[in-house]
Amino acid sequence: MHVLFVCSGNVCRSPIAERLTHAYALAHGLPHLTAESAGVRALVGFPIEPVAARVIEGLGASADGFRARRLRPEMIKRADLVLAMTEQIRDRSMELLLGTSHCTFTLREARRIATDTGARTVAELAVARREYGEIDDANISDPVGLGGAAFAQVGDRIAAELMPLLDALDLGSGTKREPETEPEPEPGPRPSPVVHLPLSPRPLIAARAASSILDYPVSWSR
Repeated sequence: MHVLFVCSGNVCRSPIAERLTHAYALAHGLPHLTAESAGVRALVGFPIEPVAARVIEGLGASADGFRARRLRPEMIKRADLVLAMTEQIRDRSMELLLGTSHCTFTLREARRIATDTGARTVAELAVARREYGEIDDANISDPVGLGGAAFAQVGDRIAAELMPLLDALDLGSGTKREPETEPEPEPGPRPSPVVHLPLSPRPLIAARAASSILDYPVSWSR
């Protein structure tokens, strides 16, 4: 099974879920369980936010070698299961590639349906959702701009939803799809610029605002 996790900037919530899934697959000897993550307004090229990286390591996973990516239709197409951090992001993901509502859920929605109904496959999750309906408190909020305690709380919440979901699912039921490398950009008259912005005391928030309208990396200078 290949799982795609989606959040906003792809530097906090979805990387936490991705790296916890990698650790789960390694610990349980499940080479067919793979995961990647992306953001609907990704901070393209950024590493995992430093406090989020410490949360990942504290939960027993690795934060190394990560770079944020923008959500693209081909990522959704190769996923067996798409798990978004909020209902709004879930709906954005479904709009990006039509015909994928059957495999797209919020993380909390999928976990609750699986544990409450006994659904063990993505197809069974989709069928059970028709009867189950909307759930309360389906979102996992973004900790960017908050303190370390908020990041730790979000990490614990993701782990508390993700681990029971992985335990409940038949992880061999999906088609194994190896994550694909992003295609190289087509050559143009000039390379995409790197935007240099003044150093901000809250750089991730400012970078997110810039990245919401730009599709290339943002760097910081004094």
